[in-house]
Amino acid sequence: MLYSRKSVYFQFLVKVHPTVFSEGNCQCRKRWSHQLSLDSLTLSRSRLRQTSHVPRKPSISPSKITTYLACPVKYRFTYLDDRAKWLLRAKSYYSFGSTLHRVLQRFHDSGDSGVTTTSEVLAAYDESWIDAGFSSAEEMAEAYGEGKEILERYVAEAQEKPVEAKTLFVERQLRHDFGDFVLIGRIDRVDEYEDGTLEVVDYKSGRTAVTEEDVAADIAMCCYQLLLSKKYPGRPTRARILALRTGTTAAHSLAGEELETFERDITTLARMILTEDFDQRKAVRKPMCDYCDFLTLCKQDPDFPEA
Repeated sequence: MLYSRKSVYFQFLVKVHPTVFSEGNCQCRKRWSHQLSLDSLTLSRSRLRQTSHVPRKPSISPSKITTYLACPVKYRFTYLDDRAKWLLRAKSYYSFGSTLHRVLQRFHDSGDSGVTTTSEVLAAYDESWIDAGFSSAEEMAEAYGEGKEILERYVAEAQEKPVEAKTLFVERQLRHDFGDFVLIGRIDRVDEYEDGTLEVVDYKSGRTAVTEEDVAADIAMCCYQLLLSKKYPGRPTRARILALRTGTTAAHSLAGEELETFERDITTLARMILTEDFDQRKAVRKPMCDYCDFLTLCKQDPDFPEA
């Protein structure tokens, strides 16, 4: 399996294995575990940041990891610098996605008997709608209509499809203590199959397509399977991404040596993040800068280049 140099997963590999996956490489193979040794990457736990911004037991999440890999300066402003929180703006796509997640949580929650039909789902949709971040009433109305169509199709397909698994839980945070940090992840849904397999289901409101390679290369999906394997040792796990706009799904199972390798790599990267001196990080212009809430802070650096 090959990964583009631009992908987040490739950047993850570059961070963890800099001598193997250099910036000059355009693609790399996923199954690298037999070639690598992480002995030289062991980091001293005593170097963990002891500041007021980091709790005594630091936490790492898929969101933190992907933010760091995309831009360490954005990581600093998002999680460590209090002055930056005033610059955060509501995003329409967050509002849209959060609304759909809330409704699907109720639809799949066995304890919520009031949301089982299309009409009940649409009523829950209306109750759950978040209107923050839209630039106009017209934009919001268009998004609302799209969400309604998505849910109507979702419920119809769910009612027609034979039941193959039961929902174990919805919208739950899992955590595992790795000693000097805690890995946490909030999972949309976990289904349990008759053979004992536990499947993470992750809703994507902005996607129209997804492949097995996409799931395999998704750091969050890998983290969720790692957390599930810690909570339910010995149980087979699988992760599935559901593109809500089209109903397209794809799944991948992380197991055996592949799971062990990911655990070693993610713990190494977590310690790299938690021991980094972010005050020494210089802002570097990237394509994402034009859409970043923190651009005004980066522009205060006289060395930060103009667009």
